[in-house]
Amino acid sequence: MTRENGVTYRIKDLAEDERPRERLASIGAEFLSKAELLAILLRVGTEGTSAVELGSQILKELGDLRGIQRATLAEMCRIRGLGPAKAAQIKAAIELGRRLTLEAPQLAAGISSPADAAELVRYEMQALLQEELRVILLDTRNRKIDVKKVYTGSLNSSMVRVGELFREAIQRSAASIILVHNHPSGDPSPSPEDTVLTRSVVQAGKLLDIEVLDHLVIGQGSFVSMKEKGLGFE
Repeated sequence: MTRENGVTYRIKDLAEDERPRERLASIGAEFLSKAELLAILLRVGTEGTSAVELGSQILKELGDLRGIQRATLAEMCRIRGLGPAKAAQIKAAIELGRRLTLEAPQLAAGISSPADAAELVRYEMQALLQEELRVILLDTRNRKIDVKKVYTGSLNSSMVRVGELFREAIQRSAASIILVHNHPSGDPSPSPEDTVLTRSVVQAGKLLDIEVLDHLVIGQGSFVSMKEKGLGFE
């Protein structure tokens, strides 16, 4: 579909059965492509480019949805046709998705599995460009007290102060903790260093009477429970 010079594509310029909003209403949001969902947020495209095509361009230039999640507002605004207002709308939608995962009703009753713990953090952590080590603080019913970021950067067991990992747990009277860190490469396979660190933290937890329930490694779309693998929990 071609427009005269200077005319911006609008969603209503598409055939009715091709309009994302109408398609969402008739068949459901789950059946729309990522580009179509972005088009609904964008509302209009640019000269010679429809909103759906602009959505596809954004996905391509930023590296799909994870790239959008990682990108700063300034980086998004460098894409032709994506100004501050549109970029802010997209970032707001991404943030709403993140917060939705934190409101999962099954987590209110307490964390009962590695998957429950991963659900608290992996939406955000799998998009991080650097390694981060976080500690999930739990009460006696395994309910979340808080999630604290302790370290940022490459995790070297010789550099991590084990006592620092328990500081908040002691101050907040946590009964147990779960360690979580991410691998920006996307591969959640634990390294030998991860095992050494886990072993040290588990031993320290026994001395402090604060149980270390698990150490999760977050990758791209997946995670590994080091306890289930028997790494550091021997």
